[in-house]
Amino acid sequence: MEREMLKTKWIATVASIWIQCSCGASYTFGIYSSILKSSQNYDQSTLDTVSVFKDIGANAGVISGLLYSAVTLQRNRRWLGIFGSPWVVHAAGAIQCFFGYFLMWACVVGLIPRPPVAVMCLFMWVAAHAQTFFNTANVVSGVHNFADYGGTIVGIMKGFLGLSGAILIQFYNTVCKGDPSTFILLLAVTPTLISLLLMTLVRNYDTSSKDDKKHLNAFSAVALTIAAYLTINIIFENIFILPLWIRLVTFLVLLLLVGSPLAIATRALRESSDRYAQALLEERGYKPNTMMSSELPTEEDPNDYRALLSNEDLEAKATSDHRSSSDEEDLNLLQAVSTGNFWLLFIAMFCGLGSGLATINNISQVGQSLGYTAISRNSLVSLLSIWNFLGRFGAGFISDIFLHRGGWARPLFVAITLATLAIGHIVIASGFPYNLYLGSVLVGISYGSQWSLMPTITSEIFGVGHMGTIFNTIAIASPLGSYIFSVRVIGYIYDKAASGEDNLCYGTRCFMLSFLIMASVAFFGVLVALVLFFRTRRFYQAVVLRRVHHS
Repeated sequence: MEREMLKTKWIATVASIWIQCSCGASYTFGIYSSILKSSQNYDQSTLDTVSVFKDIGANAGVISGLLYSAVTLQRNRRWLGIFGSPWVVHAAGAIQCFFGYFLMWACVVGLIPRPPVAVMCLFMWVAAHAQTFFNTANVVSGVHNFADYGGTIVGIMKGFLGLSGAILIQFYNTVCKGDPSTFILLLAVTPTLISLLLMTLVRNYDTSSKDDKKHLNAFSAVALTIAAYLTINIIFENIFILPLWIRLVTFLVLLLLVGSPLAIATRALRESSDRYAQALLEERGYKPNTMMSSELPTEEDPNDYRALLSNEDLEAKATSDHRSSSDEEDLNLLQAVSTGNFWLLFIAMFCGLGSGLATINNISQVGQSLGYTAISRNSLVSLLSIWNFLGRFGAGFISDIFLHRGGWARPLFVAITLATLAIGHIVIASGFPYNLYLGSVLVGISYGSQWSLMPTITSEIFGVGHMGTIFNTIAIASPLGSYIFSVRVIGYIYDKAASGEDNLCYGTRCFMLSFLIMASVAFFGVLVALVLFFRTRRFYQAVVLRRVHHS
């Protein structure tokens, strides 16, 4: 019985959530960047170069998408055997995660000689690149399992990935005793072990049920609760000096919250089994209200017992016509690249993800130029992960509601969030008192929203079959835009305005022009997203909404 219960989409979702909570190590670069810089005798520009390879590795996931498509689209071929499953993608990510961070740790502690900068960039790229394998396997499998609520499940998966940075930092504060070199070793071990333990549970079921939304909302509530709890912890840690026993207690509470999705999955499985048991009995002519207890199927009847436990197969059969018609519309990467919709979405993501990531990478320097204290800047960096989560979660959830109720094409929400991002850039450029608190909220939520909307739109326009490859190709817009805006715009303008021996700059003049340029780019992205919206509006009404209503 236990083995059959593990083979359900609800257990797969819980496993994916737990992996997502552990794999966002790329968001914690600020914790160990100082020890990396000092141990390797890097200057700031060299450290920034290593950081760029982190961004490239964490966002350019084409290889993970190709691997996912290869092992899942051919899963019915006997020659693949046990390898035709998403666990292969997780395993590839685990190997990269361990070797990338372990070799970095070995360099920092002097276990191996100090490598050339290019080799360290390679270590960083491999370590960060593992994140794309975890993310691709979890997100695409989630869309397979909850195709009618793609925005919601992508928001949940991307949201927990956004929270993972704050969760890992809490782990650091509790376990590492302020030693960033130990934290690098934990980044090599923790995500690797968690993914290896849980990866065989993540599978594709292609099922649909009327109760899916209710249980997905419960997962969403857990995510919001964890986000609120982390926010409170971050605030208190910046106000008070907490003793070790309090940090241990708060971290244990955090682990309990992270583990709570298992209770939701158990409830969903129980309700699903009860529903199908009743349906099976009614099909055999029994009346549930008048049936004698002796007429109930018992465990001694293996056929009846197996039927009760295979509800996922029954659901798959009920929705097979819907899925097969959807599969016929899937485009591969080359077909998608040849369409105008692909490039419109790519340009919109370049404007949104690129300028948003550049802001996140430079928020501490902006705060320093405007006179914010070190505690305030650290709080901004930590809270940005919370706003990032809210955007990732909220955009998918809200866009799903409008799609189901009114057939609103999802690219409209890309335009709305890009407009909000542009306003956030303007707020940061203005330099008025406490502007970064408001600006970081607008930028963080808008940036996170893009990461939820883009994969969902990809699955709807180009199909689920090659979704992992296509959305990871579009995601290259993020590091590409970040490099251009961070190095060619923000860095260039800042260096022109800096003065003194330390090449520091103070006042609004340091970043105002840069953020006004990025605001203009974001507004251009709004226009591009609106073009995509008008091009796909009829498609959403005729195809996407029909799929949802049919299921």
